[in-house]
Amino acid sequence: MNFPNLLTFLRILMVPVLVVVLLTRLPAHEIIGVVLFWIASLTDWLDGYLARRWSQVTTLGKLLDPLADKLLVAGALISLVELRGPGDLAPLAPAWMVFIILAREFAVTGLRGIASEEGITIAAGTVGKWKLGFQVAAISLLILGPRLDAWGYAWTKKPIFIHFITIRYPYSFFWGLGVLLLWVAVLLAIWSAISYFRAFWKAVGPSLLSGEGRLTGKEGE
Repeated sequence: MNFPNLLTFLRILMVPVLVVVLLTRLPAHEIIGVVLFWIASLTDWLDGYLARRWSQVTTLGKLLDPLADKLLVAGALISLVELRGPGDLAPLAPAWMVFIILAREFAVTGLRGIASEEGITIAAGTVGKWKLGFQVAAISLLILGPRLDAWGYAWTKKPIFIHFITIRYPYSFFWGLGVLLLWVAVLLAIWSAISYFRAFWKAVGPSLLSGEGRLTGKEGE
């Protein structure tokens, strides 16, 4: 077990801790939660960087790294669906948006597994990396937004920190900004899913249709 893989395991172990901190609403749970989320997100970059720099890229790491990413995002988003925003009128993250993001992750994971069985690796695209970046930014603002809004209103006494966007529920400023970023993340998730499916079908589709791939049991005939 090398150090980059240990960092990946650490990120996986941090997920239940993050969920417990957020859902039990410990004192200053927003601050503790967002710090945990940032540390876990940092290990996502660090483990890959160290693995490449130290020439310690392993099959285990390739399998665990995307799994750890998905668990982290899923744990944070599901917790935000359970938590309520200002006035307890709406969840911090709309459930339907969380469903689309998680459905995309499950679908791409399934397609990646099928491609792997066919001996094909489909690299993550640029859109997928942008999606992850917007997800991290959105989750951070959704977790910390209500506390930032409270601090901002206490300091400025400006009503913009109470009612920023009115769609169905009153959104506060930073929380509303987090929802807007989540919208972008949802659109990028759909876009990246379509791009990935097109790349998958281009690489694997012909063998599946012809019945000559590993999954059909006719390989080598």
